[in-house]
Amino acid sequence: MTDLEVFSDLSERLNYNLPDLPLYVRKGSLHQFNNHAAVAHWHVDLEFIYVLKGSMDFSVNGRITRLHQGDGLFVNSQRLHFGYATEDHDDCSFLVVVIHPSILGEKTSYLQTYWEEKFSSKMADFVVLVEQMAWQQDIVQSIQELYREMHREHTPPNPLRLVSQAFSLCAAIGDQLTPVSGQPGTLTHVQEMTQFIHQNYDQKITLEEIASAGAVCRSRCCQLFNKYVGQSPSNYVTQYRLQKSCEMLKETRRSISEIALACGFQSSSYFSSIFRKQMGVVPQHYRKQVTNNDSDSK
Repeated sequence: MTDLEVFSDLSERLNYNLPDLPLYVRKGSLHQFNNHAAVAHWHVDLEFIYVLKGSMDFSVNGRITRLHQGDGLFVNSQRLHFGYATEDHDDCSFLVVVIHPSILGEKTSYLQTYWEEKFSSKMADFVVLVEQMAWQQDIVQSIQELYREMHREHTPPNPLRLVSQAFSLCAAIGDQLTPVSGQPGTLTHVQEMTQFIHQNYDQKITLEEIASAGAVCRSRCCQLFNKYVGQSPSNYVTQYRLQKSCEMLKETRRSISEIALACGFQSSSYFSSIFRKQMGVVPQHYRKQVTNNDSDSK
C-alpha cells in the first residue's frame, strides 16, 4: 500500500469545483472564518495560496509566516496549517489552489513514486513565494491563471487545461524541493489527535480521549496543541464544531436543534449562545446572511 492510499481517507473535506476532478480553486477571505482565523487542519493535498489584498499570518507545522499582498505560499502534503488575521484584524482576500494526488489517475506508479518522493515528510513543509525570484513569480502567476481558467465567465473551463496547469504547478514547485533534516516527529501525534476530533466532534470528547488518540499525556497534549495549533484542545474542539455547524447551516435545512446535536453541543440554547459569542450573530441570522450572499452572487 502506498502513502497516498494510507492517507487518502484522512483529508479534510473539500468541495472540489468539478465532479471527478480533485482540484479546488477558489477565492477566499479571512472574514468568512470565525474570528478571522481558519481552523487548523491537514490533508494529503498540496496547497497554494496567493494574497490578493491585505496581509495574514500563516502557520505551517507551528512555524508562522506573514504574507502580504502579492505574496504566495506553497504548503506541502500532510502539514498542519491555517491562516489568520494579523494584529490589526483587517480582512485579507486570497486565491487558494488545492491539488489532490488522485489527479494523477490510476495505474500511474511512476508518477506516484515521483509525487511521494517530492512531497514526502522529508521535504520542506512550505515555501514562501515572492516577486523577487523569477521561478517563484512564475508559480504565483500560474496560480492566477489556473483561477481564471476555472472561473471563466461565459464558457465552462477546459478540463485538459486545468489538469495541465495543475501538473505544471506541481512540477514547478517539485523542481525546487530538496530534503531537509530535523522534521518534527511530534506532528504525527498532533495529526492523530486532530483526526480523532474530526471523526468524533459530534460526541462528547474529553481531554483524556484526545491525549490518548495521540499516545501522549494530558499535559503533553496541551503543549502540542498550543505549539502547533495555536490554542488549547478544548478551544480547538469548539472551533471545529462551529465550523461544521456553519457548513450545515449553509448547506442543509436541518433545524437549529438538529444541527446543535449533530455538532456535539449539549443543547440548542448552549449552541446558540456559543455561536453568537464567537460569530457575532445567532445561528438563524447567520443562515439568512449566507443564503442572501449566495443569492446575490448568482
